[in-house]
Amino acid sequence: MGLSLKLSSLCIIIILSMALFSDLKLADSASPDYTNLIYKGCARQQFSDPSGLYSQALSAMYGSLVTQSTKTKFYKTTTGTTSQTTITGLFQCRGDLSNNDCYSCVSRRPVLSGKLCGKTIAARVQLSGCYLLYEIAGFAQISGMEMLFKTCGKNNVAGTGFEERRDTAFGVMQNGVVSGHGFYATTYESVYVLGQCEGDVGDSDCSGCIKNALEKAQVECGSSSSGQIYLHKCFIGYKYYPNGVPRGPSSPSSSSGSSGSSSSSEIKNKIKRNETGTTGKTVAIIVGGTAGLGFLIICLLFVKNLMKKKYDGTFSLL
Repeated sequence: MGLSLKLSSLCIIIILSMALFSDLKLADSASPDYTNLIYKGCARQQFSDPSGLYSQALSAMYGSLVTQSTKTKFYKTTTGTTSQTTITGLFQCRGDLSNNDCYSCVSRRPVLSGKLCGKTIAARVQLSGCYLLYEIAGFAQISGMEMLFKTCGKNNVAGTGFEERRDTAFGVMQNGVVSGHGFYATTYESVYVLGQCEGDVGDSDCSGCIKNALEKAQVECGSSSSGQIYLHKCFIGYKYYPNGVPRGPSSPSSSSGSSGSSSSSEIKNKIKRNETGTTGKTVAIIVGGTAGLGFLIICLLFVKNLMKKKYDGTFSLL
C-alpha cells in the first residue's frame, strides 16, 4: 500500500513537472528579442587617445546611459573633463518596451559598439528595440530628416487595395504620433504601423519627421508588403497582413528582404515571432500534449493494476 501510494505520487509529480517544463519552453519561445542588429554607422576617424581621457569619458557615458535605461526610455548626457574630450551620448528605447526590456537592450550596446565600430569618434548602433549613439564635441551634424537606413519586404502586393489601406494607416499614425508625444502604433484594416521620434524632438517637428519618413516609404518601398525607414530623428515601420494582424505585443514588422545601405537582420520582433514562432509553439503544444497524455494513461493503468493486485492479495514489480 505504501509503495503503491509513493509510485502514484511520483507519477503525478512527473506529470506536473512535464507540464511546467512545457509552459516554460513555450514562454521562452514566445519571448521577444529586442537586441537584433538593424544597422550600424561608424565614423571613419578613430580616437587619438594616448592619455586615455577619451576612453574614460566614453566609459563614463556608457555607464550613465545603462543606469538610466532602467528608469526611462530616452536619455541624453555629456561627459568629459575638457572641451577636447567631451562626448555626448544618448539612447532611445522603443515606446512599447518595459523598463526591464529597455535596460536589456541598452546594456548590450557598449560591448556591441566596441565590436562593430572600435574606438571611433562617433558611432550609432540600431537594434530592434533601441538605439544608442555618441559623438565627440565638434563632430559634423546632419539633418534630422536624413535617411540612415531602409529595408523593404520582398512580397509585392500591388493591385490588392493594399496601397490605399497603407496610406490611410500612415495618416492615422502621423496624427497619433503627435498625440502620443513621439510614439504611436496601431492597426488599420490589416496594416500594422509604428512610428517613433527621438525623445527630445517636439511634437511639431516629430510630425514633420514622420511625414517625411512615410513619404520615403511610399517611394522607396512602393507596393512592398512591409518596410522600415530610419531617419536621423525618427523611424517608421509597417507590415501588411492579408489574413489579419496576429494578436500579440505591439511592434513593427520585419521585412524578409533588405535594400538598405548596411547589412541588416530581420527587425521588429512581432513579425519574427509571427512568421516563425506560431509554428514552433503549435508543434510544441502538440508534442508536449501528446507525450503528457500518453504518460498520464500509462500512470493510470499502472495505478489500476496496483489496486487490482492489492485486492488479489499480491504485489510484484515484475
